Amino acid sequence: MAIITISREMGTGAYKIAKDVAKKLKYTLVDGAKIAEVASRYGLTNDILERVDEKPPVYRTADDRLNAAYLNMIELIFLDFAKAGNVILYGRGCQDLLKGVGNMLKVRFIAPFEERVENFAEREWIDPDLAHEYIRKSDHQRAGFIHFYFDRNWNDPLGYDLTFNTSVLSEPAIVDCIVAAAKDQRFKDGEEDSIKLIDDIILAKRTETELLRSGNIESLHLKITAYNGVVHLSGHVHSEEELAEAARIADGLKSVKSVKNDLQVVSFKKYKE
Repeated sequence: MAIITISREMGTGAYKIAKDVAKKLKYTLVDGAKIAEVASRYGLTNDILERVDEKPPVYRTADDRLNAAYLNMIELIFLDFAKAGNVILYGRGCQDLLKGVGNMLKVRFIAPFEERVENFAEREWIDPDLAHEYIRKSDHQRAGFIHFYFDRNWNDPLGYDLTFNTSVLSEPAIVDCIVAAAKDQRFKDGEEDSIKLIDDIILAKRTETELLRSGNIESLHLKITAYNGVVHLSGHVHSEEELAEAARIADGLKSVKSVKNDLQVVSFKKYKE
């Protein structure tokens, strides 16, 4: 069946629906709690998760690049679950992370702003003005994360297969619709090719993570792809030493059969303000 990804506006009730769908399909729901549960296996702590989860990364300093590597590790958690199958991936731009995967069902939850504020205020027992501010900031943060990190408009309707306005449809109706869609035969037909593609995405993401963690590569202006164990590096670095280090790191990773290195050296001098 389909890998289900969830994109949601805060206050739509998406989480309860996702839990109900997971229960009906006997799927694993991969959300913040599940990430925290397995984080230690990936070298992540609660403090790191709080700092980087769903936050747009920057790459200027060594600490920035390390935080970007931590964000990659969160993505690797989702990718490993996606490869195992029978999952709902909750938020974090997973539909963009898995771009091209043929057995993915992309679901979006929306509702009018003021109704979301009211729902959130009632659920959290907080002042409506404070709920208004939380919802406003959440919308900006999530939209900014998707725009910056994946170069996509969060609100583009063509980015989703199913979009539900939770102010109109009942939760049981939405759950039944998602469950029926997930069982579509075309998702079953795409499973084998999808596993191969996810393997390639994982290998490229692991390569990028190790390059970000390296203290010998000052800045990353490169594209990393993988296909059947072959890692392709393209773009530019700032020195021959960085070029050699990037190739060495990629070539030393488990599952990498070979490295195609099309990196170019571009001289660069830092601008001092």
